Amino acid sequence: DLTVSVLYWQKPSRSMSAVAEGGKYHVPEWTKESAKPCLTELSKFATLFPKYLENYFQTIWKDVLIVLKQQDLEGKLDLIEGSMTVTTTKNTWDPYSIIKARDFIKLLSRSVPLHQAQKIFQDDITYDIIKISSMVRHKERFVKRRQRLIGPNAQTLKALELLTDCYILVQGNTVAVMGTWKGCKAVRSIVTDCMHNIHPIYGIKQLLIKRELGKDESMKNEDWSRYIPQFRKTHQKKRNLQPDPATGEPPAKKQKKPRKEKKYSAFPPEPTPRIEDKLMASGQYFEQQKKEEKEKRKKTKAPKTEDGPAEKRPAMKKSAKKKKE
Repeated sequence: DLTVSVLYWQKPSRSMSAVAEGGKYHVPEWTKESAKPCLTELSKFATLFPKYLENYFQTIWKDVLIVLKQQDLEGKLDLIEGSMTVTTTKNTWDPYSIIKARDFIKLLSRSVPLHQAQKIFQDDITYDIIKISSMVRHKERFVKRRQRLIGPNAQTLKALELLTDCYILVQGNTVAVMGTWKGCKAVRSIVTDCMHNIHPIYGIKQLLIKRELGKDESMKNEDWSRYIPQFRKTHQKKRNLQPDPATGEPPAKKQKKPRKEKKYSAFPPEPTPRIEDKLMASGQYFEQQKKEEKEKRKKTKAPKTEDGPAEKRPAMKKSAKKKKE
């Protein structure tokens, strides 16, 4: 069954479509007085949270319900399944508040504190969750680059927060960002570059230059690409360029040896012969076998005594052998 949400549309008045000073359009705030309960069906969203956050959610759940009640929403905490659910009510006046509530519980499940996560209900604030675990395969390399993003004493994160006006939280395999659309986009590009082995200091430099250029009114309509530094990867080989002490001239470059051209053949190369194959080809293998056989025959012969050949023991009869067995 399809759930249909019916909205009451009203022709905008002159006060709502008023133009602010400076020729810019003024977007009025969506308040409870300017809207009425308009939803005909109930809708809900649920998210899972990790087990180590159970005690934390039990202590703050009363405050979470207070935040949801301001938007005329309801919440439910299920510790058995480990999930949080948000639903609308008959008195819900903002149809988009349920989407904001979904983002609110998502941020809480990502270990964002309550006083910061409740700011998502503001119209000019959005969020972004960046998954950084899939960007780097090697685990040790991933830990080093994540630590590079945080910086010593979290100074790199603080600089990013000041320049982008965003809240950034690095937790496990994800990075949670809260702020304006422009700020979240800038943080995402710097985080992905950091995971691809580009230091975040280059992105911070670009943001600083853009901020200074934005303050100058004469530069607003000009191209900023010539002022912004661009990072390029360079792989330079280490060379010993120290001059000779006798002559003072730099050392001559080593000449590369010419490569021998290999002839193409459709057939695979012949297998390397074994030691046994080489002996068989020369005939030594069979001579060694003959020598070994002769030595065995000599050892198996009966030893001779001083008087003469040793007497042979009489052979036992078959009946005597069976009795012994």
